[in-house]
Formats: sequence, structure tokens, C-alpha cells
Amino acid sequence: MKITSIELFPLPPRWLFLKVTCEDGTFGWGEPVVEGRTQTVKAAIEELKPYIIGHDARNIEDLWQVLYRGGFYRGGPVLMSALAGVDQALWDIKGKTLGVPIYELLGGPVRDKMKMYSWIGGDNPKDVAKGAREKLDLGYKAVKMNGTGKLEWIDSNAKVEEVVANIASVREEVGMDLEVALDFHGRVHKGMLKRLLKALEEYHPFFVEEPVLSENFDAMKSMYSYTSIPFATGERMYSRWDFKSILEQGTVDIIQPDICHAGGISEMRRIAAMAETYDVALAPHCPLGPIALAASLQVDFTSPNALIQESSIDIHYNDGAACLLDYLVDPKVFEVKDGYIDKLTAPGLGIEIDEEKVRAATIKDHTWKNPIWRNEDGSFAEW
Repeated sequence: MKITSIELFPLPPRWLFLKVTCEDGTFGWGEPVVEGRTQTVKAAIEELKPYIIGHDARNIEDLWQVLYRGGFYRGGPVLMSALAGVDQALWDIKGKTLGVPIYELLGGPVRDKMKMYSWIGGDNPKDVAKGAREKLDLGYKAVKMNGTGKLEWIDSNAKVEEVVANIASVREEVGMDLEVALDFHGRVHKGMLKRLLKALEEYHPFFVEEPVLSENFDAMKSMYSYTSIPFATGERMYSRWDFKSILEQGTVDIIQPDICHAGGISEMRRIAAMAETYDVALAPHCPLGPIALAASLQVDFTSPNALIQESSIDIHYNDGAACLLDYLVDPKVFEVKDGYIDKLTAPGLGIEIDEEKVRAATIKDHTWKNPIWRNEDGSFAEW
């Protein structure tokens, strides 16, 4: 099963699809992208093609090792995202060839359905109570919202009150019937974290995501024993080696690797197993497209410590552009019933990409870029 071609499809709103085709016509799909850096990842994949074309698609682990180690310099968001897309496609090919979902090749399922959460609010969350009520009425059991807008390194009590008011309004609307996670998005610096955690604790957040930037995770040491709120992090970590230190440090309760940035299905399954040995849960980061969600679910279905799964359905980043369901032949595979998605049963990734729509929607490059925020004095603020 020699690989004969790799095609790339930049798509709205901010996605990049990859198709790997073999000499017998078998093909698989992957999703390699760093949001806002599409051309950079495309260039990386072009450079990796000589290591892939002509090789046997069934040798997933060998190809993974070559792509990771073969260039001497390794890791980071660009190279690991490029590798992730190829890895996803190879697993899709293998599952299709053997006629089974990928999770069957990873040891078999440990659950029949996966708990999902949906986003409410936007970058500066307002009217989140209404959004929470809508999601509860749709059957969701959990939601996530950005906990804060831009913050100074040390900000005012008024800003703390704004953050508290948002989750307080949700609790007033839905009580404890809905789990509410807060994404700090790396916007909070160490000096503000303890004030926020103390003020938020009475509202019992499901977890706080990226309480500080991942490069500052050592700052979580002093904060971890300060609060009962679970800490989640990991979307900006790209391999098991990146997760090694924080797991050993013992200051994280939920890890959130992104299957499009952290080496694909192969690496995320390894990261999940490593976290299990530290009694840490898995909640894959996934604000991207249908391939990313399908690949994440394949790992979820075979990981005992998988807690909950994110998806980009109704996420504010897409801003009315394409939905992940738009590129599927059968969108019902991702139907959320009573807060869960049923186990995918089709071979490979468990989805069928509408290739005609993908080719018709392909654009030269994305226009999406994350915003640049500035404080009142003109200094840079974390988005």
C-alpha cells in the first residue's frame, strides 16, 4: 500500500484538510493546521513529503518516528501539526482497509457514548445565562465559556467582579443542572490568578482551563493547593515530552492535548495513557473541523480517563462561517443526544468527507487571524 499523493485543502473558516492516497486508490483524511498559520504548516508538509511518498501507509508507527525524529530538530506547533494530519490520515486508511473503526485498532472501546460540551458566549462573554439555558434545553450537561476578556498583569477589583458576574448569572439561570467550565485562555497572569480563583470558588466551576500560560505552568504550583477548582491545560503542548513535566509536577487535573497539534492519534493515545498513570483525566481540545473531532473521538472511545469532548459546533470563532457539519456526507454521525455523541461505527475515522464540497470550497489561504489585544496604555494583552 504505497502512498502516491498528499493533497492539501485550505477551507473556511480556518481549517486545513489533508488527503493521503495510496496506489490502490485507498485514501484517508487528516486535519493539519495551526490556526492563523496555514501557509507555514503547508510548507512543512511539502518538506515532509519525501519521507512519506512511496512508503507503506500501513507502517504508521515507523512513519511517525521518521517524521518526528528524522529532521533532527523536532517538536513545536508547526512540525507536530503537520505530523498530526498525516498520522490521522494513515489511521483512517488502516481502519478502512481492515473494515473497522480506529478505536478497535487501539484496543477496543471502553464506552458506548462520549459526553460533549458546547460553547457559550464569545471572547468577552455577555448574556451567557441565555446561552446556558439554550444548551441545557438542547440536552447538554456541560458548557464552556471564556472566563475573562483582556486583563492587565494585575487588574482591578472591577474586572474580578465582571468575571464573577458572568458565571453567577449562569448559576442563577440554570442552578447546578449544568457543569460550567471557564477558559482563562492564558489571559491571566500569576498575580491575578489567586484573586480570581478565590472569588469563583463558590460558583463551583467544572474546571478552569489554562489558568496561566502553558509556558508558566510552574506558577500553578503555589495555586494548586489554594483552590478546590480543577485545573485543565494542554492545548499548547505538542508531545508526551511537553506533558511529562506538568504531570510529574502534579498540578493538573485534566489534560487537553489537541489532536491536530499534538502528533495526531498515535501521540494523543500515548499522552492519554501517560496521564492515566498520574490519575489525570483527558478532555481533548478541539475547536476545529470534522476530521479533528472524529479523530479525537476515536481516542476518547478507547481511553478510560476520557472525561468530556469539545467540538466547534456553534463556537464563536467561526463567526457564521462554515460549520464542521457542512463538509460531511452524513452529519448525523455527530448528533448530540442528551449531551452525548454515540460511538462512531463506520471504518476508519467513522465519517465520510464530502470531497466535492471540499474541493469547491478550497481557498488559496485563510484570512482568519486571531485578534491582537492591547491594554488601555497601549501595551500588549494576551488573547
